[in-house]
Amino acid sequence: MSTATVNIVRIPAAKENAEDEILECLRRDGVAVVTGMYTRSHVEQVKQDLAPHFDCDKIDQSGFFPSTTQRAMGFFAISRACIDMAMNPLLLAVANRLLTSTYTFYVGSEKKTVQSKPVISSTVGFRINPGGQQQELHRDDTDFHARPCDWPMMIGCVIALTRTHKNNGATLVIPGSHLWEDSNRAPLVEEAVPAELEPGDAAIFVGNLYHAGGSNLTVDERREIAGIFMSKGFYRQAENEYLAVPPERCKELQLSSAELRVLGYGISQPACGFFKYKDPMESVFGIVDDETVIL
Repeated sequence: MSTATVNIVRIPAAKENAEDEILECLRRDGVAVVTGMYTRSHVEQVKQDLAPHFDCDKIDQSGFFPSTTQRAMGFFAISRACIDMAMNPLLLAVANRLLTSTYTFYVGSEKKTVQSKPVISSTVGFRINPGGQQQELHRDDTDFHARPCDWPMMIGCVIALTRTHKNNGATLVIPGSHLWEDSNRAPLVEEAVPAELEPGDAAIFVGNLYHAGGSNLTVDERREIAGIFMSKGFYRQAENEYLAVPPERCKELQLSSAELRVLGYGISQPACGFFKYKDPMESVFGIVDDETVIL
């Protein structure tokens, strides 16, 4: 049955119970639009910071991204405005509630319970130029060979840097497709609806929701968005953040302990991600605080 008539719920970021409503929509529909999540001045700064990275991007040889789409990657190495976009409190609150994993196990006769918080999986901006072709509908969690029992294992958040609408390439989504378990069911374009956004609005969706960048049918509009993708903390990150933002660059940028952990430099408890058999927060950055894991 087609789901194209399903509207994407729009939730003001400033609404008192916005976090709860977003989570309800993600569980039911797989997607929600959050209006006014970022200020116009913030998105304008990010747009300026990403511009030279868009301009020098090379065509994706695999064909996954159409040749008319330009990308900008590795936000944490680009600018403070890009970092702050990833550290949005509402986004992190939703990610923490949806993706935090609690695990109980025994070491000998001692019973332990630990938590693993989500981390950045990738950060990438997308510019669809006039005449841009539609991307193929896909699920982001295919990188992780995710199974229905693993869902949701990641979320995406795409933020409009320019007005995005049906005619200039707004992201297409199929609400409810995150509940499809039949691997033989292919997504159909007629089932998709555009997630139309004003600058500063964001579309948040789970990783197994079918979606795609739309076609840009205009002759003079560039559709630009910034994407923040987060996954459970024990999965390998889609973008190698330790090459994109190595420790030396982290120190130059004076990233906070919270930013370093969101980037993936912390431990996924009990011990995933150690360096020299210590939490990298301690062994690399010399940070010992309440969240540092002692191995």
